[in-house]
Amino acid sequence: MRALSTFLVMSALALAQGTPAKTPDVPYVPTANSVVEAMLKLASVKNTDVVYDLGCGDGRIVITAARVYGARGVCVDINPERIKDARENAQKAGVADKIKFVESDLFAADIKDATVVMLYLLTSVNERLRPKLQADLKPGTRVVSNTFGMGDWRPDKEEEVDGRRIMLWLVAERK
Repeated sequence: MRALSTFLVMSALALAQGTPAKTPDVPYVPTANSVVEAMLKLASVKNTDVVYDLGCGDGRIVITAARVYGARGVCVDINPERIKDARENAQKAGVADKIKFVESDLFAADIKDATVVMLYLLTSVNERLRPKLQADLKPGTRVVSNTFGMGDWRPDKEEEVDGRRIMLWLVAERK
């Protein structure tokens, strides 16, 4: 019980200081705008889509999906500073009303409403996330990753943009 109390106090202090309660699984590295545009194009994003970015950073992928394609989106990040940045950037871009901001561990996030999921994580994190993607997402949902694959789950399509490999997977029917 004492360990739980200590954890709760530490978590509250971390949140009050604007730092994540848990160390992020990957460092924040912004995606180049040319790669953002290519990822959205590879996913064939349209105005009826709900685009989730797991580990959204400054929100640029979801913001671009909303601004250019009219899609709705969800920015998920464990770091409250990144969520703050994403919210401010969406306000500046005039699309905050189309985006939900969720401060959460990506492994705990509710992603069932996504029609498109964007990732810029490490291969090891993608591999750990894969069972959740395949279990929680509807068949036909598009998953796009910048640079990092998913082990033996082979992409349905891949491209190279400005030296970056981007990959698309379509979530299959459950057997």
